[in-house]
Amino acid sequence: MMNENDRKKAAQLLLQALKDKKPIVQLSSTWPGITIEDAYAIQSLVNEAKIAGGAKVRGHKVGLTSKAMQQSSQIDEPDYGVLMQDMFHDDGAVVQHADFCVPRVEMELGFVLGKRLKGPGVGLLDVMAATEWVVPSIEIIDARVQNPRKIFDTVADNGAAAAVVIGGRPVRPTEFDLRWVPGLLYRNEGIEESGVSAAVLGHPALGIAWLANKVGRFGIALEPGHFTLSGSFIRPVWANQGDTLRADFGPLGSVGVKFA
Repeated sequence: MMNENDRKKAAQLLLQALKDKKPIVQLSSTWPGITIEDAYAIQSLVNEAKIAGGAKVRGHKVGLTSKAMQQSSQIDEPDYGVLMQDMFHDDGAVVQHADFCVPRVEMELGFVLGKRLKGPGVGLLDVMAATEWVVPSIEIIDARVQNPRKIFDTVADNGAAAAVVIGGRPVRPTEFDLRWVPGLLYRNEGIEESGVSAAVLGHPALGIAWLANKVGRFGIALEPGHFTLSGSFIRPVWANQGDTLRADFGPLGSVGVKFA
């Protein structure tokens, strides 16, 4: 494991990468003994610095929710990151490609809580009962750490969270079978990826349950009003300058973003 001074050094490197929009050398190369515990501690230090600078927590994201992504990352469970208020955009937003290092996009369902969730012991029905809205979303992910990355690098880098675009037709959690939300991801006029929401742990609400139980160990709860991304049900798609990315969620509508 890393000592506290090394964790602080790693956090400062990531904060500098955020400022410069330039990926740093892999933390797993600089500190070969880094552990998952170190990575989450570094993530917390980075987010504490953001909050000290005026950022406000709006929710969380869950990543690595499919078996294929877990196997490729050599980890047997999802990971998570924190979403800040300034990361959110509405459907049709124009974002600056230069504001990111190497942006990619994913299709996800966002859960807006109406009731508090705190683990352990949170299950699918608890999440459904606590959820006020389910919202079609695009997550913009970014890598502030160079390739090839290990899971420690991604976790320390806040789960690669960069921005969220929300829109489409928000629904109540029982209005639609959330396992069968379809997904088509377009880059400009062509379909790049497709999927179905059941790819997220069998049911996207289980991503939220996993998160509530995971952070509950540390005394953290998912609060009313929090917006949480449940995990992507497609592979990430690169976003180049000039591209328009549109996620079609079928009966739940679509969400789009342009990279200027």
